Amino acid sequence: MQPISYETPDRATVAIAAARQPDSLFVAGGTTVFDLMKLNVLRAKHLVDVTRLDMPALHSMKVSADTIWLGAMVRMADLATHAEIKAICPMIAQSLDLGASQQIRNMARLGGNVLQRTRCAYYREPSFAQCNRRNPGSGCAARDGHNRQHAVLGASNACIAVYPGDFPQTLIALDATVHTLASGAKVREFPFAQLHRLPGARPDIETVLQPGELIVGFSIRRGAWMRRSLYLKIRDRQSYAFALSSAAVALELTQQGIVNEARIALGGVATVPWRAHEAEAVLKASLFSEDVARRAARAAFQDATVHSDNAYKLPLGEQTLVRALLSAAALEVSV
Repeated sequence: MQPISYETPDRATVAIAAARQPDSLFVAGGTTVFDLMKLNVLRAKHLVDVTRLDMPALHSMKVSADTIWLGAMVRMADLATHAEIKAICPMIAQSLDLGASQQIRNMARLGGNVLQRTRCAYYREPSFAQCNRRNPGSGCAARDGHNRQHAVLGASNACIAVYPGDFPQTLIALDATVHTLASGAKVREFPFAQLHRLPGARPDIETVLQPGELIVGFSIRRGAWMRRSLYLKIRDRQSYAFALSSAAVALELTQQGIVNEARIALGGVATVPWRAHEAEAVLKASLFSEDVARRAARAAFQDATVHSDNAYKLPLGEQTLVRALLSAAALEVSV
């Protein structure tokens, strides 16, 4: 591990200016950054700890009549156990409970969670020269290598690494908005769906954030579909494993069972947090049934591309979504 410098400013302007310098990174819980530095994948020379910034919005969770606010410095564990948010939108807490061990949830912050890097073994092992995320232009060893856990949606010739997160699926399903602060006190707001970039030809550029741009928090407009929501995660083992397939589902049904609103995001199968708009379109205005759920699941994966070891993700992903939809539709929801 290379020598590094470390600072803990209390003013955002100071933190942003420091993080704009070459080889500098923001750090909060550090559960991803420190890992990758130990592996010599990230080679930052200066770390800017943002956990002590004097910005109330960064550290707060608020529920109003029409909006939920989640500050970027809120710990995963604190949001997972927030009673009001659990009641309003169960899938938020479920995605966090299933996202990591209790020890990591006690440290990891929401802002860092959405920016976590892929767990692709070729990315995390510097001895593999071919990794376009780590060494742009070097190739993608996973395409012809061991790719059992890799993406079937959103991949490119340059990268097929899967996005590992759980909580971000709920944010994209719920049309969350990202709030950031950049140099010159520039405030920016944009849909969470625009935060992560598809790999394309430049998988090393993972988000639309500029150097030194700090995520302040996320806002979510409340809706009736939140109450009938859940997060389903399928993995190799029940604890401390990343998703092979997951689904964040929220439904609004009439008393007759007609789908007024459907919100669906998929995890474990795509290169970025993945909104399944095609599946939602099948469901909307339909009388909900298992057959409709299966047609929606097929639509969600209609553009999937498989590789040598991950063809199983197509039937697994479809069945995961069907199971999530059926479970959500069966929930007892107060009017």
